[in-house]
Amino acid sequence: MTLRRLVLWRHGETDYNAGRRMQGQLDSVLTPVGVEQASRSAPVVAAFEPQLLLSSDLRRATDTAAALAAGTGLVPGTDKRLRETHLGEWQGLTHDEVDGTWPGARVAWRRDPQWAPPGGESRVEVAARACAVVAELDAGTVERAVLCSHGGLIASLVASLLRLPLANWPAFAGIGNCCWTVLERPPSMFEGHWRLMAYNAGMPG
Repeated sequence: MTLRRLVLWRHGETDYNAGRRMQGQLDSVLTPVGVEQASRSAPVVAAFEPQLLLSSDLRRATDTAAALAAGTGLVPGTDKRLRETHLGEWQGLTHDEVDGTWPGARVAWRRDPQWAPPGGESRVEVAARACAVVAELDAGTVERAVLCSHGGLIASLVASLLRLPLANWPAFAGIGNCCWTVLERPPSMFEGHWRLMAYNAGMPG
C-alpha cells in the first residue's frame, strides 16, 4: 500500500445543479459560477501537494480538474469508474418530478445504500467501482492523489474506505460543489486503515 493521502474533490456547479435536476451520468456542463468555484478552490486543493490527478470522464469533472492542472502542471487522467451514480429513470428529472412519480423513493434511496433507483445503481455498486480505482493506485508508487469526481460517489467511497457498516453510510451526504474530502493513512495506522481528516470542506462564500 503506497497511498498516504487521498483528496476527493467534487466538481463545480452545473446547469443541472442550479435547476435542482438529477444529473447522474448525464454530461452536464459547468455554469459560470462553477467555473469560478473551480478556479478559487484549485489553489487550496493544490496545497495538498498531489502527485497524481485523476477525474471522472464526465465534462463537469474534467473541466474542474483542468483548473487544478493549470496551476500545478499535473497531467489529469480520466477514469469512467469515477462517474456519478447512474440514476436510471430519474436522470434529467427535477426532485419534484421524481417525488411525484415515485413517492418516498428518494428517502428510501438516501437511507439504504443497497437500494437503487429504477434502472440505476445502488451506492454499494458505486463504491465498489470507485474502490477498484483506489486499489489500483494503491498498488503503484503514488503517495498523494486527487480524485475529481461527484458528490454521490465521494460519499459512497468514503463510507466504504472507512469500512463502515451499511447502516452508517447515510451519515455521509451533502457534498458541496467544489468542496473536498481528505483521507489520510499514516504509516502507523493498523492494517492500512484510512483516517478521515476533513469532509465537505470548502472555500467560504
